[in-house]
Amino acid sequence: MSQEQPNNPLHGIKLATILEQLFLEYGWEELGDILNINAFKNNPTYKSSLKFLRKTPWAREKVEKLYLQTMID
Repeated sequence: MSQEQPNNPLHGIKLATILEQLFLEYGWEELGDILNINAFKNNPTYKSSLKFLRKTPWAREKVEKLYLQTMID
């Protein structure tokens, strides 16, 4: 783990990687249901979802939290 952010489990993991792994685990429909984010419910694509998550801190936080619960635990 990096010396710069030893308490940040997401340090060094790209948002695109997080989204891809969650999509492979759940699919768009289930992600939309779990997180209640419309960007995953209405014609989702990686590009549009990443753009939305980069501009919307509350949604990104939900995605990162689910990633930690799913992949790290």
